[in-house]
Amino acid sequence: MCGAPAQKANGAGLEGVDLKTQTVIQGVVESDGAPVPAAYVRLLDATGEFTAEVVSSATGDYRFFAAPGAWTLRALSPAGRGQTAVIAERGLTEAAIALS
Repeated sequence: MCGAPAQKANGAGLEGVDLKTQTVIQGVVESDGAPVPAAYVRLLDATGEFTAEVVSSATGDYRFFAAPGAWTLRALSPAGRGQTAVIAERGLTEAAIALS
């Protein structure tokens, strides 16, 4: 199964990634406070266009490398759907996605 690698808060797990030049958006997909594995997480640009998709890891983690700017994260799983908007800058942007 494909999926995001396990990630840790505050950028742990990003060894070898130059956060001065890269923009990383990562977080956890959750339902009622519990991580949701195997959720489809989509990255949509400021116009709502589909840009990328990953499957959340066994611990609900996801990660995207993107350009700085406004993004929407949308998650879908049998546990529900969720969405959150972020403004990403160079470095690490963390965003949880709550399903309902």
